[in-house]
Amino acid sequence: MSPPETSPNVENSTVTDLYESDFYAWVQQQAGLLRARQWHDIDLPNLIEEIESLGKQQRQELRSRLSVLLGHLLKWHFQPQQRSRSWLATLRVQRRDILRLLDENPSLKPYLEEALADAYANARDLAMGETNLPKATFPLGFPYSLAEIFAEDFYPGEPSDLLNG
Repeated sequence: MSPPETSPNVENSTVTDLYESDFYAWVQQQAGLLRARQWHDIDLPNLIEEIESLGKQQRQELRSRLSVLLGHLLKWHFQPQQRSRSWLATLRVQRRDILRLLDENPSLKPYLEEALADAYANARDLAMGETNLPKATFPLGFPYSLAEIFAEDFYPGEPSDLLNG
């Protein structure tokens, strides 16, 4: 096994080369340039692209977490005989993490309705795949209110002994 290659010399790489060949080194270089206020050396086009990408990642995280939460709510609701502590834990963790994400990124709140619509389509697929129940089992329209999905005591369908322990 050969030794790992060393990082390219940041000083001798053009900004574009570094962005393409060693993203981490590029990030470190850009952070240093910003700290030093060397505005003329900053790779502005790629920096703008990366900052926009960070915002998109937050939206994607919201959609992803909502998909998991809604999928588990559907499973809980429509397959009560398979409920488990694992499902319960997933519901609780996803609720907390989504609320924390929204608290840390309040500008995502106006996007919540759109994210729910996207996430619900994924949640139906997740629930169908994990329960083997027919597609018609799961409502086409979103069956829960926003208040319900985030309420720590909301578990749809028939009561469960898992909630008492």
